Amino acid sequence: MPAHHLYTVALRDLSDLPPYRRAAAEAKYARALELQLGGPEGVAGSLATVQRLQRRASSGAEAAAQIHRWARAVSIARRIALRGLGQVEGVFFVVRTP
Repeated sequence: MPAHHLYTVALRDLSDLPPYRRAAAEAKYARALELQLGGPEGVAGSLATVQRLQRRASSGAEAAAQIHRWARAVSIARRIALRGLGQVEGVFFVVRTP
């Protein structure tokens, strides 16, 4: 599977944004995640791990570290991707694997 098909990113709750700016923000978000998590494979793998841990309601240091790493990466990526877009309160990105 090509790297760009390992996951998708969608910007939500910013309906008045022109499509080209939406696509640019989604691409920035994806790049920022990849830089922090080790490329497309790292993003897809980290997302799968966090989802599995959340489904199982896992606790412990390892689970907490994985979830914290994902949350930190998402927060940084959001800040980078939304920079310069104006009012973005309530706006969020959805990351999915096929």
